Amino acid sequence: MDGKRVLITGAAGTFGRAITMALQERGAVVVGLDLEASDDPLILACDVTNDESVKEACAHAIERLGGLDLLINNAGIGGPAAAAAPPDEIVRQQIEVNLFGAWRVSAACAQALSASRGQVVMIASRMVVVPLPLAAAYGVSKRALVAYADALRLELAPLVGVACVYPSMARSPIHDSTASAGLSLEGVSRFEPLEGIVEAVLRAASGRYRDVPTSRRGRVEFFLGRHLPRLSDRMVTKTVAKRIASGAFDRAPLARAMIERHRLDDPRR
Repeated sequence: MDGKRVLITGAAGTFGRAITMALQERGAVVVGLDLEASDDPLILACDVTNDESVKEACAHAIERLGGLDLLINNAGIGGPAAAAAPPDEIVRQQIEVNLFGAWRVSAACAQALSASRGQVVMIASRMVVVPLPLAAAYGVSKRALVAYADALRLELAPLVGVACVYPSMARSPIHDSTASAGLSLEGVSRFEPLEGIVEAVLRAASGRYRDVPTSRRGRVEFFLGRHLPRLSDRMVTKTVAKRIASGAFDRAPLARAMIERHRLDDPRR
């Protein structure tokens, strides 16, 4: 990474800070974008949901860097959303940030990346291949992000590579809204070390890989989700049913309909 010119979105967040530090330690020159300006002069204000904001911020970043070798689309938001309920503003916002935000930034950087024969890394999610109930908007936005990455890879070939990284869960404020809604993912998914996610991003940045899970368990889940999806579905359904039976979601209004369906399916009733 020595001397590589890097632009990362969501630079002030948990993933963004850790990835930036790892890149800088390896000699990269990094400029970040985040929703609000930071005390760090290398983080520029940018609203990835706004066309003009993205164009201006990306142009400024590329000018400051003197070109662009690596783009990391890391900006993202989460939150609870039921697939069986009509989409609301929370759903739209997640898709706007997680999918269209990356689309806008990638489009704004495509010419500079082509000039340097650079690389794009998309921070996707394990939920692309192993979806979870009551998190539909996040899963949809991340699966769509991978579809976008696949199309972008073909369009920018042979000059630019595009890779996707598939984290599971790491300790991050992105889960706060889910937990406050009474839908903690503890016991449904498993937290993983932030260091493994950072290392996966660095592997993806090398240009040698297309899809990069972030742990040994992640590789297994990725394989099951891609090649044995019915088995993966049964495993998630069984885990969620145990959580419902334990009363873990009883205080979550969003889960009431799903809890009732499980009760109706209970042969003991």
